[in-house]
Amino acid sequence: FSSSQSSAKSLRATIAEAFERLHRFLRERQKSMLEELETDTARTLTDIEQKIQQYSQQLRKVQEGMQILQEKLSECDRNLFLAGVGTTLERFKGKIPETSLTYEDFPTSKYMGPLQYTIWKSLFQDIASVPAPIKLDPITAHQRLILSDDCTIVAYGNLHPQPLQDSPKRFDVEVSVLGSEGFESGLHYWEVIVSEKTQWMIGLAHEAVSRKGSIQIQPSRGFYCIVMHDGNQYSACTEPWTRLNVKSKLEKVGVFLDYSKGLLIFYNADDMSWLYTFRGNFPGKLYPYFNPGQSHANGKNVQPLRINMVRI
Repeated sequence: FSSSQSSAKSLRATIAEAFERLHRFLRERQKSMLEELETDTARTLTDIEQKIQQYSQQLRKVQEGMQILQEKLSECDRNLFLAGVGTTLERFKGKIPETSLTYEDFPTSKYMGPLQYTIWKSLFQDIASVPAPIKLDPITAHQRLILSDDCTIVAYGNLHPQPLQDSPKRFDVEVSVLGSEGFESGLHYWEVIVSEKTQWMIGLAHEAVSRKGSIQIQPSRGFYCIVMHDGNQYSACTEPWTRLNVKSKLEKVGVFLDYSKGLLIFYNADDMSWLYTFRGNFPGKLYPYFNPGQSHANGKNVQPLRINMVRI
């Protein structure tokens, strides 16, 4: 009982801290934008004053020119008057700068655009554990797996196995591939697009897992995964498997690792609803694990697994 109370207290503190950080960020962003607005306003007013002075100078020059023309007009000799007009025009030609004063001088678009989206993007850059740019490691990929050039997409190929050089790191039975970067500390989050598939398995694998022969995907073997099977069933790969309560077909799965706390949490990345949590002390470096499952001649499960590359 006391343990549950202590855990609840810790969670309340964690939630309060997370929201306070968001509130603090928004307050600081608001203050920064208001200060920026004041700076832009002062600069614009200064520009307006300078342009008013330029207009005043232009007006004085025009008035001087009109006075000279009036004096010339009073002269009786018409030819002498016309000659004087030409001299006066030459005198002012090129000396009056062009000046414009428009509403666009003030940077309204900076403050009247999609303000919430602008703030969200700033907030996104400040969030810890934003979706990481995970890449796949071709050296570990089964010969029937096809990787995209940027190593963010993996699909099962129906053709003959690719003539790839064998390696102790390469899976030879399980159609699997690991991420190129392993984790042994810190917070990490990534998303995998699983749309239109009828079979897949994703999660984490210890660097020392067996890559050869048939493999049991379970924590005691160094694998921490969830699986989609039988077209519309979801399970955590525990011993035995744990059926997951998934209300609708998953389109995108989020994977969150808090290494120091020994937490691996899976989410429905579309609404961040919780799917399953592995808890424990992880035994060394862990690598993202991907298994798109075999595709079939009837066209089922031909879609690839895609790492969701979130760009800001």
